[in-house]
Amino acid sequence: MTILATDELSRSFPRVTALDRLTISVGPGVTGLVGANGAGKSTLIKILLGLLEPSGGNAQVLGMDVRTRGAEIRRVVGYMPEHDCLPPDLSATEFTVHMARMSGLPRTAARERAADVLRHVGLYEERYRVMGGYSTGMKQRVKLAQALVHDPQAVFLDEPTNGLDPQGRDEMLALIRRIGAEFGISVLVTSHLLGELERICDHVVVIDGGRLLRSSAIAEFTQATETVTVEVEEGQEALASRLAERGESVTADGRTLLVRVRAPETYDALRDAVADLDLCLIRLEQGRRRIEDVFKEPADV
Repeated sequence: MTILATDELSRSFPRVTALDRLTISVGPGVTGLVGANGAGKSTLIKILLGLLEPSGGNAQVLGMDVRTRGAEIRRVVGYMPEHDCLPPDLSATEFTVHMARMSGLPRTAARERAADVLRHVGLYEERYRVMGGYSTGMKQRVKLAQALVHDPQAVFLDEPTNGLDPQGRDEMLALIRRIGAEFGISVLVTSHLLGELERICDHVVVIDGGRLLRSSAIAEFTQATETVTVEVEEGQEALASRLAERGESVTADGRTLLVRVRAPETYDALRDAVADLDLCLIRLEQGRRRIEDVFKEPADV
């Protein structure tokens, strides 16, 4: 099943090209759309919802063409916008019920669903307070609730952790993961914070300047590399020198050493060097690729 697909999708504005012949396909699960600010993430979501016309190419959401069936797409897809869009004089309940009614739910069902989703996002006790007095974290939770209130088949979340402190980000990410894992709703979540997507996504799409850099399962991004990371309490320079004397390739990286594994004997050399120098070993782990490494790779010509 394909949740969304684009084919040579482009969108140009007077002075910038936001999307440049973008071709992607996204299946069920939690998919991260990652790129720097201005990479085209928000523009892509607005096109997928039928809120912006493409300049060229095609796109479909749940098999529906974005050019001709935008209203139908918005009835079955939830959307959490990046910007602050909440009316300050309404309570979370009033607003969420209103959004449910806008999606076609009868009044009674809308109130029941609103109570359910506000409980899910942790706002049940605060649901009757006007949103003008909410913190940034509470406002983000309301935006998530209204995206879920009509029981959508998929949700598009645009920078859902914006403005949150570390604890707030962790809680929001846990909520997003539950949406995909427990509720069976497919999620497209955008972020410029690469580490966040590694924690919650099944698949990641990386774009830069409106162009596709890479699209693959998260496991392919975080696969093991041919290096090990070594951290010792003291004696990092001595350890690096000893390993170099034994023919190992060593690179300092802050408080750690990156050692290239040329053969199984590299691990023996590491063990012996740490023991001979009587060092306190803090960390020894297999190196893994990260999403951010994609941006460091040379672009295809």
